[in-house]
Amino acid sequence: MASLTTPQTYNKLDLLRLMFLSREGDRREAVLLRQSKGWFQVPGMGHEALAAVAYHLRDDDFIFPHYRDRGLMLARGMTNMDLAYAFFAKRDSNSGGRQMPAHYSFRQRNVWSVPTPTGGNLLPAVGAAWGMKLRGTDSVVVASFGDAASRQGEVYEAISFAVQERLPVVFMMEDNQYGISTNTERMNPYKIGVLGERDLVRVNARHPDNVYEAARAAVEKARSGGGPTILWCELDRLSSHTSSDDHRVYRTEDDIKEMMSRDPIVQLVQELIKAGELTEQDWEAIQDEIRDQVDREYIEAENSEDPRGDEVMDHLYGELPKATPPPLEGGRKWRMVDALNQVFKVALSEDRNYVFFGEDIEDPKGGVFKLTDGLSTLHPDRVFNSPLAEATILGVACGLACYGMKPVFELQFIDFVGPAWSQLVNNLATIRWRSNGTWTCPAIIYAPYGAYLPGGSIWHSQANEGAIAHFPGLRIMIPSNPQDAAAMMWTALKADDPTVFLIPKHLFRMNVDVSEDIEPVGFGEAKVVREGSDVTIVTWGNCIEQATEAADELEGEVSCEIIDLRSIVPLDYETIKRSIEKTGRLIVIQEDTRTCSIGQAIIQELTSNSDTWGHFISPPQLVSKSDVYIGFNPIYEYAALPDTKRVVEAIRLVMED
Repeated sequence: MASLTTPQTYNKLDLLRLMFLSREGDRREAVLLRQSKGWFQVPGMGHEALAAVAYHLRDDDFIFPHYRDRGLMLARGMTNMDLAYAFFAKRDSNSGGRQMPAHYSFRQRNVWSVPTPTGGNLLPAVGAAWGMKLRGTDSVVVASFGDAASRQGEVYEAISFAVQERLPVVFMMEDNQYGISTNTERMNPYKIGVLGERDLVRVNARHPDNVYEAARAAVEKARSGGGPTILWCELDRLSSHTSSDDHRVYRTEDDIKEMMSRDPIVQLVQELIKAGELTEQDWEAIQDEIRDQVDREYIEAENSEDPRGDEVMDHLYGELPKATPPPLEGGRKWRMVDALNQVFKVALSEDRNYVFFGEDIEDPKGGVFKLTDGLSTLHPDRVFNSPLAEATILGVACGLACYGMKPVFELQFIDFVGPAWSQLVNNLATIRWRSNGTWTCPAIIYAPYGAYLPGGSIWHSQANEGAIAHFPGLRIMIPSNPQDAAAMMWTALKADDPTVFLIPKHLFRMNVDVSEDIEPVGFGEAKVVREGSDVTIVTWGNCIEQATEAADELEGEVSCEIIDLRSIVPLDYETIKRSIEKTGRLIVIQEDTRTCSIGQAIIQELTSNSDTWGHFISPPQLVSKSDVYIGFNPIYEYAALPDTKRVVEAIRLVMED
């Protein structure tokens, strides 16, 4: 392949060789599976002509591919050897053996790592395209998806955002009429008239000339600021869905025979022979040469090094940033909301890579809690209202961060993370690990959090840190006072990993004295906020209040040591252990749901550790919200949440001999 610094010259004979290399790789993998030398295959047979798109792309363009884009990946610069390593899940594969075959990732050519959830690549794709527009480049993004995935809500959200912002995106819907065994004729939103014709170009993608011309116009439109194009690429899936499928079960023999007659490689060979650009002998020689290459390279890949078990934890997280004092004036009162707002203002003024995005965050509203008050007035080019679409917020954050910018995006309440859950746990959390460390996602998702503020009800009062912490790759911070909030956010802004920053609503607007010298706070740094000798109380966020009230009530009777955890992931077990060595007793207070919670994890970790187990004088106690929701009536809310009385009872219980 020629250099990809500028678009390549379109040559059909070269493209034929590449298409056959893709096809022969598929064939070889199928043979290896029958020999029990592999685990799984996702073939790209019938989709090879889409490789013609690559002839219009430059090095600074990005591809967010579909798992049938084998031909396109070869055209972009991946090698057959790369694909062979991936088939065997070898250590030298682009994912280090962490991803299935056909889940391409090639950072050197800006090929983003394919997620298995269908359509899950499109919101990150428009995030990257938005970054290109914000930086004023003329780069473009190509994002492909299958026709069955066109019914995913995230696909609609991605197209809507791309149209809204006139983003430089070329969407390719690869319509082979099937989602595994289900025919999509009555389901494809374009075929049933749910989505209109705007920006839609229908392409017979069985011939590379058609793909080349359609892609040329779409890429030129994107580069010139004309916005997105949706290429409706009609083609055939010439094989079963995967190696775990047999399309003969649901397709007739005549149907398969007719489909095979439209094979893009066969058609291109016949055309070139007819035009005198290829002879039968030349074609036989090309096939023999490529078959020999594929066989050799797959044998070499099969015998190459496997991943090492001791490396399984590598690339879950990047290096922790060095904590520095936040840009906040000490020796005065601050509210948490104002302290965070001040940090945001400084960050935006110091680094143009920061971008803010969320529902109602622009002035004059400045966010429903005023966290972003004044930011859009000062920086209208980097502070934006989002649509009411949480998956868009998190998916765009992922793509924008992978592109190289620093998104600081707001969810109006952490309770609303549900629609964005797939982007959070399937993309933001996994992208570093699944790409073997080649893609990073330095994004902050911040959100109001928790209860103890009557009137919130079931969808404005949840905590959720336990559910989020379940997924490796995400960092979580929860402050309990203004100076910690500022210091922790200042650290999070420097992180190279996605951070979920939860802000306790009950403590938002409390005026609190801030010390003269504000100390930095890093990830995984708990703080002993009250020294004691009898009982260790571990808590965070809103529940600092219940811990303090209980300790005050028992002053002179029980000496309570209170630890503010601050960082949930990573979690500072060492500070807790040191305290337990002194007190021998432990109480954890949380407002999250009890089952599968952080509180339970802390107790399990400490009681199963031989170093700490021997220090316990009595069984640890968890004071937690019950496994129930928060009701609108305050009677329900306070019945569910930990209160001072329950904390006092727990303290008395652990003090019993």
